Amino acid sequence: MSRKVILCRCEDVTLADVQHAVALGYAEVEEVKRYTGFGTGPCQGKECLVAVATAVAAAAGREPAAMQPFTSRPPIVPTELGVLAGSSGRGMGTRAPRTRPATGKRRT
Repeated sequence: MSRKVILCRCEDVTLADVQHAVALGYAEVEEVKRYTGFGTGPCQGKECLVAVATAVAAAAGREPAAMQPFTSRPPIVPTELGVLAGSSGRGMGTRAPRTRPATGKRRT
């Protein structure tokens, strides 16, 4: 039987990874996130935040309730639903015409 305990399935972060990060001095959830990459996968931490925060607290000798959650950040540029759906309409390489901010006229 495997002794590997996976805390974040999206990014394959294990309990040993979290314990190692805390041993290196990363005792906050945000720091462990930046070191291990947990919470950056498709679930954005919705599945693993509680487990990782509990592991960080245990490894750091702190109460789990004292742990602050990591900062959630949206994507830099929103993805159009058509791109995710695979449609051939707008969003698949075509762009809306750009206008000048002050006049609203189309740029050439």
